[in-house]
Amino acid sequence: MTTLDFDSDELLDALEPIEVECSDTHLTVTLANGQAVTNPLWKYPRLLNATPVQRRHYELSPFGIHWPDIDEDLSVRGLIKGNLAPGAVPPVRAAEPAE
Repeated sequence: MTTLDFDSDELLDALEPIEVECSDTHLTVTLANGQAVTNPLWKYPRLLNATPVQRRHYELSPFGIHWPDIDEDLSVRGLIKGNLAPGAVPPVRAAEPAE
């Protein structure tokens, strides 16, 4: 099994985010190496609840994305690993009746 070495300078340069697209359902981040990482928006409640204008207002850094209007920061590493932001609830669980 191969693992990513996030400490490699060459890999970190290739993983720098260069473009962000955020629909009503998904977040897609294009990396410097041309690959795109797409995750469902429910994983990021602040983005899910943000307006389209707030979602379009972001700042790129070598290691991630910052949305200043909603105080959200996501790392490329977390996006690749599929990490959930605090408060994220999968749609299936959100639809289940409360006990």
